[in-house]
Amino acid sequence: MARDTAAPPSAATAGADPGAGSRGALGGWDAAVLAGLAVAALLASLSVPNFATGRNVQFLLLDLVPLALLALPMTLIVITGEIDLSVASMVGLGSTLMGQLWLSSGLSLELICVLVVLLGAGLGAVNGLFVTGFGLPSLAVTIGTLALYRGLSFVVLGDRAVADFPAGWTAAVVRTLPGTPIPVAAVPVLALALVFGVVLHATPVGRALYAIGNNAEAAGFAGVPVARTRFWLFVASGAVCGLAGVFWTLRYASARGDNATGLELTVVTAVLLGGVSIFGGRGGLLGVVAGVLLLGVLRNALQLADVDANASTIVTGTLLVASVVLPNAVTEVRARLRRRRRHAGLTDG
Repeated sequence: MARDTAAPPSAATAGADPGAGSRGALGGWDAAVLAGLAVAALLASLSVPNFATGRNVQFLLLDLVPLALLALPMTLIVITGEIDLSVASMVGLGSTLMGQLWLSSGLSLELICVLVVLLGAGLGAVNGLFVTGFGLPSLAVTIGTLALYRGLSFVVLGDRAVADFPAGWTAAVVRTLPGTPIPVAAVPVLALALVFGVVLHATPVGRALYAIGNNAEAAGFAGVPVARTRFWLFVASGAVCGLAGVFWTLRYASARGDNATGLELTVVTAVLLGGVSIFGGRGGLLGVVAGVLLLGVLRNALQLADVDANASTIVTGTLLVASVVLPNAVTEVRARLRRRRRHAGLTDG
């Protein structure tokens, strides 16, 4: 386990760079994703009926709220070389707990929402404990808790659905800013994204995250509290999942054990599509936000075009594979070109 006493080092001492995701082998990736988003939105506006209407923009952004929420802590986790595949199951378990408490506890909805967020933090802490305390791979741990938390969701409510939430609450989460199609719920998500962006790109904590992803052992020797940092990232992920569970439940006015099923694939796709390396140490939040929006635009346009629902899954899977393969292919091509130029220089000499 890495030392947890010293303060995080500077970028110079840890070899980290908070701008690593926007330079080097992935130099143009953010720009490429942003360009892809612009092209996809333009084509959809021109060719898909009702895509550019205010009503559709409202529903598109509402659909993206939980995806964006989960992608924020997932970005930081993947940058450190870990992954959390249990996020959708934590959303579902939080939703069922919210429904069960509202159904039988007599607690206020405000307190129930707080309890759901705390539950999410506890579930994330379980993931973090297994990964950092017992040294288990996060992929294996979170695949296991993906199944465990989803199973517990059905234990809590079974096949029932709780739908009698206060109309004022369910209306509030879909309300828009006056005179715009932008949901009010998008504002705190944007604020949270700014906080995550500042932490990642403008603080010693962010430099420590890149250092861990580049070389965890070296980061530990440089004084970065590797285990503690990774643990609290999983806790943060769980808390955000709890928040997403509250939103999901109120957005659809339904607490069910199968809420958010399969969302983890979309979250991972958005993060990798945004330029975060699956191997850790590279990536930035701007690209991830663009990846979230691009996925949302593509899925929404396919739905409006009445394309088979399986097409969205195919698109998501294709983008996931491409976001893993293409950056590594670019890295390999550039490395070969550098070797050739170096060899040519030696030959000429």
